[in-house]
Amino acid sequence: MPAEEIPPLRVAGCVSDSIVDGPGMRYVVFVQGCPHRCPGCHNPQTHDFAGGYPADPDEIVRQVKADPLMSGVTFSGGNPSAAGALAAARERIRALGKNIVIYSGYTFEQLLQMGERNPAVLRLLRLADLLVDGPYLEAERDLTLEYRGSRNQRLIKVPEALAAAGLAH
Repeated sequence: MPAEEIPPLRVAGCVSDSIVDGPGMRYVVFVQGCPHRCPGCHNPQTHDFAGGYPADPDEIVRQVKADPLMSGVTFSGGNPSAAGALAAARERIRALGKNIVIYSGYTFEQLLQMGERNPAVLRLLRLADLLVDGPYLEAERDLTLEYRGSRNQRLIKVPEALAAAGLAH
């Protein structure tokens, strides 16, 4: 049976060997297009939905697979408009035994509400191990926090949070 065709994905860039965007050595995909435009964002080049470049999710999966030291993949951005492409890529990465971290300017609760209208949002949440949620707030900036930049952002263990919300599968 042929593999599922993954829809196009726009990215601002990818970084390998990151140790600051989640636990262990990570491959980081900076998804292009962010409606939040948080003042002080450290990735303002990702805001424009027309920016970045089209990326082949299959190539991202190949790069992750090629590095046995990679413990997981981080998707920074991951706007719900790209949910279908992201979920398909994440399923393939999960099949490699890698953990997945998502950064989203939306809160976990907002993502659950979006998932009621767009099942792909809930699908990609179910593929995550850790979610850094909420917008970056410059007034709450704290560089001592693990994996996040402002105190309002939470580190959410997604499988446990989904189970608590009655949405585990």
